[in-house]
Amino acid sequence: MKKKVRIEEVAKAAGVSPTTVSRVINRVPTVKESNRIKVEEAIRKLKFRPDAVAQRLAKGTCDAIGLIIPRYEGIFFSFYANQIIRGVGMTADSLKMDLLLHLSDGKNPINLSSVGGVLFADIISNKSELDNVLNSGLPCVVMNYHLDENPQVSYIAINNKMGAIQATDYLISLGHRKIAHITGDLMTQAACERLRGYQTSLERQNIEINSNYIVEANYSRPSAREAMTKLLRLPNPPTAVFIASDDMAQEAIAVIIENKLNVPTDISVVGFDDNPICVFGPVALTTIRQPLIEMAHEATVLLHQMITSKESISPKRVLLPAELVIRDSCRQI
Repeated sequence: MKKKVRIEEVAKAAGVSPTTVSRVINRVPTVKESNRIKVEEAIRKLKFRPDAVAQRLAKGTCDAIGLIIPRYEGIFFSFYANQIIRGVGMTADSLKMDLLLHLSDGKNPINLSSVGGVLFADIISNKSELDNVLNSGLPCVVMNYHLDENPQVSYIAINNKMGAIQATDYLISLGHRKIAHITGDLMTQAACERLRGYQTSLERQNIEINSNYIVEANYSRPSAREAMTKLLRLPNPPTAVFIASDDMAQEAIAVIIENKLNVPTDISVVGFDDNPICVFGPVALTTIRQPLIEMAHEATVLLHQMITSKESISPKRVLLPAELVIRDSCRQI
């Protein structure tokens, strides 16, 4: 293995002090142009790689942020994960910050010495990882999970409950009373909030909540297929179903069609996400649009402010509104 080049060797090759080399690496503007050129030439010649931790100590801040995404099967096929990575990545690039992506199962903590702050894409089974970041004193922002019990944590989340209320209210406004709900993974706060929103809407309209109409799934297509099949086999099947994700809604529609039924003539369907697949299926899907890119952008900007500000920033807690998008998958009774 090649011996690691030390900063002293770069300084000797450039004919300057190690302090000058450090200032060039950390882009200190007071370095003479002639010295900067000599140092950069020595760095290229010796193939010197600065130590990230040393840079952080020298600058007092770090130009890298960590994005922690809960690990689950099909993570890179997930519309949610892709939108979060896209939103954080574009914003980090505009802020001249590096992005470290970390998939977490709650047992493999991120190396905190390599980042100046941390973004959590969600909190599922990794609350201990959040506690570790908070205890380290690093700035952090949580997305898609509101921690009202901890006023010291900044979060930017989607108002999942209100989105679910909008979806169910819309079905009720069309005359539906037998409305089912296929949940997401109830280990996630988002799925629980969508279930509560569905129940709240029914209660407000004095519609009895039928436990047979609530079928638990886990955001996967196989679980949605099983759930929709179960609903269709009920003695008194629903006339409408609100489903916790568009991906599952597409699978549910496929099951309905396979059973020689029609959407929306026989069953109305509402999804959640506003995934682009909504408009490419057998029927354009009515859904709830959640502003994922906006959430990722605001969280990244907030974290950047927390990292770079010389004054402490008060915790920020934001719930972004969801929006009903009406297409062709629902009908008036």
